Amino acid sequence: MNVKLDDAAKKIQVRQELVYHNQSDTLINAIVLNDWNNAYSGKETPLARRFSDEFVRAFHLASEEERGNTTIFSVVDQNGLLLNFQRPEGHPDLIEIQLKNPVYPNKKFTIIITYTVKLPKDRFTRFGYDDKGNYNLRDWYLSPARFENNIFVRYSNENLDDIANAVADYDLFVTLPEDYFPVSDMYMGNKTSSQGKNEYYYTGKGLTNFYLIIEKGKSTFATYRTATAEVNTNIKNNRTTEVQRAVLIEQIVNFTDSNLGRHPYGKILVTQADYDRSPMYGLNQLPSFISPFPDSFLYEIRFLKTYLNTYLKSTLKLDPRKDSWIYDGIQIYLMMKYIEEYHPDKHMMGDLGDWWILKGFNLFRIDFNGQYNYLYLLMARKNLDQPIGDPKDTFIKFNEQIAGKYRAGLSLNYLDSYLGSSIVSQSVKEFFELNKSRVTNRDDFRNLIRSNTPKNIDWFFDTVVQTRELIDYKFGSVNKEGDSLRVTVKNSTGTNVPVSVYGLNKSGNVVFSKWLENIKSDSTFVIPRLDTRKLVLNYNNEIPEYNTRNNWKNLGGVLNRPLKFTFFQDLEDPRYNQVFYVPSFVFNLYDGVSAGLRFHNKSLLERPFIFDIEPTYSTKTGNLIGSFSFLYNHYIREGTLYNIRYGIGASTFHYAPDAAYVKFTPSVQLRIRDEDFRKNRKEFLLGRYVMVDREASVFADTDEQNENYAVFNLRYSKFETEITRHYNLYTDVQLAGNFGKLSGEVQFRRLFNDNRQINLRLFAGAFMYRSTDSEFFSFGLDRPTDYMFDYNFYGRSEETGLFSQQYVMAEGGFKSILDTRFANQWMTTVNASFNIWNWIEVYGDAGLFKNRNRDARFVYDSGIRLNLVPDYFELYLPVYSSNGFELDGGNYSQKIRFVVTISPGTLINLFTRKWF
Repeated sequence: MNVKLDDAAKKIQVRQELVYHNQSDTLINAIVLNDWNNAYSGKETPLARRFSDEFVRAFHLASEEERGNTTIFSVVDQNGLLLNFQRPEGHPDLIEIQLKNPVYPNKKFTIIITYTVKLPKDRFTRFGYDDKGNYNLRDWYLSPARFENNIFVRYSNENLDDIANAVADYDLFVTLPEDYFPVSDMYMGNKTSSQGKNEYYYTGKGLTNFYLIIEKGKSTFATYRTATAEVNTNIKNNRTTEVQRAVLIEQIVNFTDSNLGRHPYGKILVTQADYDRSPMYGLNQLPSFISPFPDSFLYEIRFLKTYLNTYLKSTLKLDPRKDSWIYDGIQIYLMMKYIEEYHPDKHMMGDLGDWWILKGFNLFRIDFNGQYNYLYLLMARKNLDQPIGDPKDTFIKFNEQIAGKYRAGLSLNYLDSYLGSSIVSQSVKEFFELNKSRVTNRDDFRNLIRSNTPKNIDWFFDTVVQTRELIDYKFGSVNKEGDSLRVTVKNSTGTNVPVSVYGLNKSGNVVFSKWLENIKSDSTFVIPRLDTRKLVLNYNNEIPEYNTRNNWKNLGGVLNRPLKFTFFQDLEDPRYNQVFYVPSFVFNLYDGVSAGLRFHNKSLLERPFIFDIEPTYSTKTGNLIGSFSFLYNHYIREGTLYNIRYGIGASTFHYAPDAAYVKFTPSVQLRIRDEDFRKNRKEFLLGRYVMVDREASVFADTDEQNENYAVFNLRYSKFETEITRHYNLYTDVQLAGNFGKLSGEVQFRRLFNDNRQINLRLFAGAFMYRSTDSEFFSFGLDRPTDYMFDYNFYGRSEETGLFSQQYVMAEGGFKSILDTRFANQWMTTVNASFNIWNWIEVYGDAGLFKNRNRDARFVYDSGIRLNLVPDYFELYLPVYSSNGFELDGGNYSQKIRFVVTISPGTLINLFTRKWF
């Protein structure tokens, strides 16, 4: 390739000569090239859709100047004949070139391509150009796709670092302005200079990819030479000295060489951009002034993770999308081994566990490698885990970047512990050697391990890798028989994989350990008693087990796990039954800022049964208020119905200055999702019985009909959401003694390619029967009465003042307050908004409603919506409505409506939705 940088246009001009050797046993009539830079060319590419799925707005809103594309001028063969090419449907980042004549096995052909690469801004993927004039280039050129099973592998760029290139030899000539300096993981040959430009020559043999970084003014890379490799890196140094970095890098290089083998190319590029794309998630990402880790360890762990990732990606010739679990598994497995060898005393939370106030927390006791299992369990307990052997593009983001990687490493460590004798370590080294000579796949890896052990390992590949079956063992009966123990082990999930059992003495030391196999259901074993006081399954967490709270059996006491009260919140500790207590604060206008004490069992991992009790003291009334709830989650592993949630809850707060309410609700909810976890599409069916007891108030409209009441409520909702498109359907049936209602709404939001956004909502509701004159149960035009106390109104009984202006999008959805605010027969409304610039929108509402003994009325309003954070912080400024021109008549500030969400759980969802 001859390439020339045009810095002003952010383009690279390329003339590429490709010599293709057909090493298959079939004719080739066309060749497929990866053109992943063209994935940045539009808002409908697979890359753009991936960003939208993960709620990344930056790419959709970017200007054309910030996007990338590839413009191909000519494709000719060795005879100078023009070749036809096209982009396959659905793959704008691939090119299929039709050959004039078929190429026979073991023959070569040549293609010459002239094209221009318009580079993207690096803020989308960290690849491209930055604001300082530097270029971080990966997957930017045309490269032959991997040829396997007599077909070309066709993968589009989805920002997953998994391009499937064929193995190739590269000769690269780079022409740059004289103030630019290149860095590459290929070897540099000659450098020539002329007329203010420099030309650099690079070469590489047997590569699937190469890295090219072009920096302006001064290079940020440092070079470290060890006995086996040359390492170029710009990983941030974290205030470490040059000597510290040199020692750590040599240590990591030697460790990797001893566990994998010497790097075949001898040169490795370890970049900060690669680390930023896949960081070591945890407290080591915190600012240095509160970091619980020494600076040298932070540098070490960052370099280790990035070095191993680069090493494996550059040497293993697997299909990186289909077999990503092998890359991830070896990387995390080696990281665990490294910590065991060099930092066996390091904890997940670093030195914070040394503080006396934190020593009682399990979160600060867990060793550094323990974090991998907990982060995997975070997804498994949510029923969101996926088989690690599935293709990488099917994973939701948290699984792709964290939980799936960690599960893969844990699984290899599990297999290693079971087989013993370093069989997995030896097999990994042999697999690395095999990749030096040919392309490989997961079957090669399986066959290598199988050849090194007499034990059956089919359970590992067929179950642990290929399925999402959960592993969970527990003890049944344990009987003492002389100097032996007759132990029953129960398989809670039916997943037939080996499990380890340990015996602990009074001091907590291990007196024996044993692997148990072929436990399909309940199995009984006889083991030596020795000095055993406790039996523990999976004591050293070798197994990525779903529930370790039932792994303990106390042979001398009553409770297997004693009760433990912990302040604030903690990581799940399988040794105890945990109860957490924490100060809590609630706010509404009538109770004030009220303090309480919350008791619950919610650890950082979800569990089937959850209780939450929150007694609170009302500072304004001097009364006891608060809430409690008991939930049981039944997770279903197979099928679209993935969760049934049973609940009982109650709450009491003041709804007026002189009156409180008590609400009691039993409920059942069915939760349904798409079989494709990446589609953020869910359905819910909720059945509940809401019983309310309201005290009479002189400030609010109360009478015998609306003081004590009960409502059976059946709700169905369905939604699908991403950045560019959102819709949800909602239907609601309410049946009470003196009324019955049926209502429904549809919401739709669309972000168009010109960055205009439209929001539409349709609501319709009608009474099926009604025997009350109270407006309390009527449909609200601009604000629901919320008689089931579902919404977080801060001043629900206010009719004037700031708190009366709080807005909730429900029922009629109007923003202006009209003279008639309720409908006791039927109501239908349409709400719409359209952005005119950034977060400034115009809105309009129109509706028809009817009250008894009155004609139907048509009403409307309009104004400006400041959509600062959708659903969390919004302002509505009325302009014109059925009242007339809203700016007339004074007191305009009292007509403004606002949306403010202060619920921590709701706010957290704003940041976590892109991960789950």
